[in-house]
Amino acid sequence: MLTLVRYELLKTYRKLRTYIGFGLIAVLIPLAYWGMSFAGDDMINGMTRGLQQNFVFVGSLFNGWFVSNMVMNALFVHVPFLILLVAGDIFAGEATSGTYRILMTRPPSRSRIFAVKSASAAVYTYSLVFFLGALSVGLGLAWFGHGDMFILREDGIAVLAASELWWRFLLAYALAGYAMTIVAALGMLFSTFVENAIGPIVGSFAVIILFFVLGNLPFEFFENLRPWLFTTYTDVWRQAFDNSVDWAAIGEDLLALTAFLAVFLAAAWAIFRRKDILS
Repeated sequence: MLTLVRYELLKTYRKLRTYIGFGLIAVLIPLAYWGMSFAGDDMINGMTRGLQQNFVFVGSLFNGWFVSNMVMNALFVHVPFLILLVAGDIFAGEATSGTYRILMTRPPSRSRIFAVKSASAAVYTYSLVFFLGALSVGLGLAWFGHGDMFILREDGIAVLAASELWWRFLLAYALAGYAMTIVAALGMLFSTFVENAIGPIVGSFAVIILFFVLGNLPFEFFENLRPWLFTTYTDVWRQAFDNSVDWAAIGEDLLALTAFLAVFLAAAWAIFRRKDILS
């Protein structure tokens, strides 16, 4: 099984499409930090203008932790699309390259093939998320330095001690990686339907946008619908930056995400198991 996973990963990481997400992140983060380096103090002053009358701020709140958190909030709107570039191709790519017949009519079994491809999609997802984390945090700390992290919330402000931020960011990216595996599973589900990767990528991203919009409409019907939308739980990583981490709430969100993951994978497996290969 491990040998099959290794071969699948080699096949995945030999494709140019796999590195689009890594390349985009590698370009965007330094550009974002370069821009922030000119306007960082103004940004902090603008966010804390109303607080400076009542509080005295010692030192600079504009540091590597602050910019890393900003980048995480900004880029995680787009990370699902980068995940889908690979997940949407996981099965449809076999049909496009003409290898479906060979893959499905020889050992190993379909269940092993499905498990291996699922593992490959999960490894890619986590590798992209942790690449984002390593680059944004590492470059941010090297460029802007260390310190406590200031967060402005709807219900007030939070200042997290520098000594806590290592494990909080590690937790946040671990939770974000798991949330993105649900996006990958959705892409795999769409990928089992068709023989071209464009359809699964566009279709999955359209579903994500639809669910996100429905979940944020300020009407009672859609508020009741929110628990049934997986996008409601994909921002579970934000809870890593609460003043006091609510582990019970995180566990509930992870349980909901696991349920969606199981549904998407079960549906994808049901389609893949019954798929006829005609060409």
